[in-house]
Amino acid sequence: MRDPPLILVVDDTPQNRDMLSRRLTSNGYDVIVAGDGEEALACVRQSSPDLVLLDIMMPKLNGIEVVRRLKADPAHRHVPVVLVTARSDPRDVVEGLDAGGDDYLTKPIDHAALLARVRSMLRIKSLHDTVLDQARELAEWSHQLERRVADQLGQIAKMERLRRFLPPQVADLMMSGGAADPLQSHRRDVTIVFADLRGFTSFAETAEPEEVIAVVREYHACVGELVFRYEGTLERFVGDGVLILFNDPIPREDHTERAVRMALELRQQVNGLAARWTRRGFGGIGIGIAGGYATLGSDGDERRMEYAVIGTVPNLAARLCGEAKPGQILLGQRVFAALEDRVDAVPAGERLLKGFHKTVPVFELLSMSEAPGAASSAAAGG
Repeated sequence: MRDPPLILVVDDTPQNRDMLSRRLTSNGYDVIVAGDGEEALACVRQSSPDLVLLDIMMPKLNGIEVVRRLKADPAHRHVPVVLVTARSDPRDVVEGLDAGGDDYLTKPIDHAALLARVRSMLRIKSLHDTVLDQARELAEWSHQLERRVADQLGQIAKMERLRRFLPPQVADLMMSGGAADPLQSHRRDVTIVFADLRGFTSFAETAEPEEVIAVVREYHACVGELVFRYEGTLERFVGDGVLILFNDPIPREDHTERAVRMALELRQQVNGLAARWTRRGFGGIGIGIAGGYATLGSDGDERRMEYAVIGTVPNLAARLCGEAKPGQILLGQRVFAALEDRVDAVPAGERLLKGFHKTVPVFELLSMSEAPGAASSAAAGG
């Protein structure tokens, strides 16, 4: 409602319009006037007054028809109307109230009664306007909430799509936008674990597809739980082969220790599964672990991008895995040097590995001390 309120005075007698206008203006109200019913409806549409003082007896369009049309208009039906009549017949008042009038005054108009009616109707108008404003605000809040929920659902759906093709840590960083894009090419000191099952290829050639899938799922579930617990990044599954890297995209100072402890637990868990797998031709798991600087980022083309690690380190981890006998964990020299005081490992000779021009010193990991540390805490409590 305006401040001061705007009141429309409708009367076909100029003296009555002037008298009402002066009284209302002297009490601080803004006033506009109309001389007949049609002019009154035009004023309402143009100015949207806060209150209408409406004479009943007028030519062309009487006050009762005016209020009936006004209340039928959704845009202005809540404008309060005070009917003004000079007739003593109560039927005019009853008909006017039935048509939608909110109150009435009789001529000659008492000044105190006029102001009392005006104040009463304006209070009602003010309350109604407040309710409308609150309803509009509530509708806007509801619309904003719907948009936010839709946006969040869209983000969740996008995240789930990303998680199908990217490691969870990479997808989370991409969605948060709070760090550098992990798919942008970058170099980092990482530790890489490469593992695969011995005897899986021959098993897959002879077993039923359903049996192969069941074994792969059981194996992948075991690997996935350990990767999550030790905060590694599962870069890829390739059948029975897995490549797990540590220290990217989430940096961990103890990434080499985490990788080695995870590998030891992976060997232990696969040995537990081997009791059921032995009759299928499996001979355990081989694991290779290498460390050093590697290039990380996206691999593929615009239609299909994947997070990948490239360089000598993943190649060395894969070659060490290939050299490992069932149940063996082979370490590269950098991994052994980083944990020499905490691991029980023995030299496994200098080996000429495929893709390497010089022999590579290799160490077989037997066990690791249980000294408390960040990685051992992660293994204990997740």
